[in-house]
Amino acid sequence: MVLTALETAAYAVDEQGCIIAVNALAERLLARAATELVGHDAHDLLHRDAHGQPLPRAQCAMRPAFLAGRTAQADREWFARGDGSPLPISWLTSPLNLRGSGDHERATLVIFHTPEVVESPSRPSGQVAQPLPELERLALLAETTTQLTSTLDADETVHRLVSLVVPRLADWVVVDLIRERDEVWRVVVAHAENGAVTYHEDLQGPMPPVPQHSSMPLSRALRGAASTLTSPQTYQKPPDSGITAEQRRLFETTGIHSAAIAPLRSTREVLGAVTLGRSQTPQPFTPADLALLEDIARRAGLALDNARLYQRQRAVAETMQRHLLPQLPQVPGLQMTARYLPAPDASQVGGDWYDAFTLADGATALAVGDVVGHDLDAAAGMAQLRNILRAYAWAQQEPPSHIVKRLDQAVTHIADVPMATMIFGRIEEMGSGRWHLSWTNAGHPPPLLVTQEGLAHYLSDGHGVLLGTGTDQSRPDAVASLPPGSTLLLYTDGLIEAPGRSLDEGLHRLRRHAAALVHRPLPAFTDQLLHRVRPTDNDDDIVLFALRTPTAA
Repeated sequence: MVLTALETAAYAVDEQGCIIAVNALAERLLARAATELVGHDAHDLLHRDAHGQPLPRAQCAMRPAFLAGRTAQADREWFARGDGSPLPISWLTSPLNLRGSGDHERATLVIFHTPEVVESPSRPSGQVAQPLPELERLALLAETTTQLTSTLDADETVHRLVSLVVPRLADWVVVDLIRERDEVWRVVVAHAENGAVTYHEDLQGPMPPVPQHSSMPLSRALRGAASTLTSPQTYQKPPDSGITAEQRRLFETTGIHSAAIAPLRSTREVLGAVTLGRSQTPQPFTPADLALLEDIARRAGLALDNARLYQRQRAVAETMQRHLLPQLPQVPGLQMTARYLPAPDASQVGGDWYDAFTLADGATALAVGDVVGHDLDAAAGMAQLRNILRAYAWAQQEPPSHIVKRLDQAVTHIADVPMATMIFGRIEEMGSGRWHLSWTNAGHPPPLLVTQEGLAHYLSDGHGVLLGTGTDQSRPDAVASLPPGSTLLLYTDGLIEAPGRSLDEGLHRLRRHAAALVHRPLPAFTDQLLHRVRPTDNDDDIVLFALRTPTAA
């Protein structure tokens, strides 16, 4: 948590005001161990009046602030130390977003110090505390950390950075990012006025290349050289590069009279630069402001780098998976369509896959599966599984259960697949417009068969254990006749599973909507079914494979 990085006493409370975390400086200042603080109502445990008596909740200025999720501060109040003595303190609260960090999605950070002494390892004991703006600085840095690290989307990271610094620190914020092949792009020029933030797209866009020897502030920042305070006077001379000319145009257009520029760095490279500008605010930036911007830029650089790395890996995995998924064969009389949807951007790509191909005896093989995992390994395992299955199914004229049993042995001994579920079947015409399906199910959700009249039922037979368990059990086969004009659905669990909803509810939802939509052409049926059934809070990949037999003559 961010509390350990703060140089002043701090604790965090949940939505009800119970303490959920505390740092060592707060323990020392309050003379209480963390075990005496965590889990207790902060108001009841700590808040006192000047005489050390419990403070009525109606008189508490802090509680309404965290209940409303807003920032608040007070100069002179009292906390109770472990021995019962009142401790004079100044405090500041700031909302914390802890999404993805455990049971608490929203919390409040409370930063406090005594007006006489600040307990911090970076200052000698007994040194006079920094004034209240120091608390605001620490609260802003804490908020920066939580806001920027709680997303893995690079564009969202930049926009959160904008909301953090304007209008609190500046009237203008400009973000220049270095993209692939060292191209510089001015991704944001934003202006705060009357409480609203306006983005100036006319000032955004591609920038000239970074000059290697320019001593101008932005050029140096984009090389990672230094942070700088600057003003329009710096750009009065003829520009030494295209970037300098663009920066002079920025000052002239916006009316910025004072600016602070800092590089955005990761641990590996320079990612860009952030510029704060003041036009309406009369006070120029100071070295203290520049130090704060450097702290913010350091956190923003790490968050932006993490987002870029995540998106790069995700793009590679998704591209790999899409290229590995096959084109469906043309089978006279049968309609087939398939959809693959990657997981939302909050999750990694997984190992969901489908396949359909013609066998040596003229039958058509069908498969849908899911390799355990959500990463490149799962996508690569999916490719291995599919290729081995194709080879066995083509070479061995055997029932689906025998093919899958051989595949399971391969998964255990020669493939890099930990575990997987799948359905493998074969469909063939039996004459007179009748189609016959045989299949085996290795731990996968059951196929759904919907007749032309809208009767829908799951094919629950042929169910066996998933692949990769190491057991050598025999696998069952199942058979079914597919009525004329019927639709067969194979899918992965991302279509029916969602937090807070049972599997039976997901299966019922799929069956109900499939029956309602079955009269539509197969591509429209598939798209609408995904739109209606896919959980809004889905965090998994989805494969949906649909097959339709010809209607009766």
